[in-house]
Amino acid sequence: MTSHRKQPFRLGLFIFLLLGCLFALVGLVVLVDVPQQVADRLGPPATHLSWPERKYLAWILFLNESQLSAPSSAQGVSGLLFTVNEGESALSVIQRLEQVGIIRDAETFRTFLIYSGLDKGIQAGQYELSPTMDAIQVAYALQKGGRFEVTVTILAGWRAEEIAQVLRLSGLLDNEMEFLDMVRNPPALPVLESLEHPQMLEGFLMPGTYTFRRDAPVQQIIEQMLERFAQTLTPEIRTGFMQQGLTLYQGIILASIVEREGVVKEEYPLIASVFLNRLKAGMKLDSDPTVQYALGYDARAQTWWKNPLSADDLRADSPYNTYIYSGLPPTPICNPGLDALQSVAHPAQTPYYYFRARCDQSGRHIFAETYNEHLSNACQ
Repeated sequence: MTSHRKQPFRLGLFIFLLLGCLFALVGLVVLVDVPQQVADRLGPPATHLSWPERKYLAWILFLNESQLSAPSSAQGVSGLLFTVNEGESALSVIQRLEQVGIIRDAETFRTFLIYSGLDKGIQAGQYELSPTMDAIQVAYALQKGGRFEVTVTILAGWRAEEIAQVLRLSGLLDNEMEFLDMVRNPPALPVLESLEHPQMLEGFLMPGTYTFRRDAPVQQIIEQMLERFAQTLTPEIRTGFMQQGLTLYQGIILASIVEREGVVKEEYPLIASVFLNRLKAGMKLDSDPTVQYALGYDARAQTWWKNPLSADDLRADSPYNTYIYSGLPPTPICNPGLDALQSVAHPAQTPYYYFRARCDQSGRHIFAETYNEHLSNACQ
């Protein structure tokens, strides 16, 4: 009797252990294998998620992965502009993406964003998206920030290095060297024919406000600046340079000096008259900005335009130092704006050979005809 009773017990125990192993295997797949498969295909989970959250979200994505990997439409419209508004919630963005047909399933997309931590990185701006992108591509595209188009303002009087820095900070350049290399060694561009083929582009990068595509190549950015500069050089400005005895390039060089010397635009024609009078008289220009350009970046003051200059600075041996060398420097020292170009083409008619800053911190200058008068204008 005892042996017959043990047989059902042993069979039941075997079945129990078998089911236990089966459940353990299933649990192992759920807790280890499935999350690992998701991590391998979709990337690791966000580190701020708890252990249960990681496993739960991974399992949801495992069951719905086709909603992420397949595009919403194989023949969707490319280049669809989608705007993420400032302060808009991730949920609102996701719902609108589904409404316009860029993603297939809002809930699965939201799960992926939370799983990957990308829900916290959606940036306001304008994006070029398409239903032909899969949801994972869309998710990462929304992390890039900024806008599909970027607007930047280039100020008159900036040198090429300052322009390059602003372009990089605006997200248009990965690094500044490609831009600067092209400025210093320009390729054969059609627009340069009307600009008499300068050997470098310093001075020809027209200041102003520009809107560029975020993915615009460096050459396209430079060409747009050059084309605007060429348009700015009207026949009246070109003729004005000739009437002052200057070539086109010489006129731009002098305009760059006027741009850096002047503060108040109404004085630009007066400042231009001083330098033109000096050139005609065979005098040195004695211009501080030309020395600043020669010195380059001042690490201590963190500026390209060191001020004030020391006596040693004024003795720096450089062809740009107009305290040592007569005539114009070899190239422009910055990129002048329209006012500076016009002031050189149409300067004031004055007897002045000297000017210095007024003592009232107004940015204006006091002009003099003789050196003794110039000395008497010094601040006391």
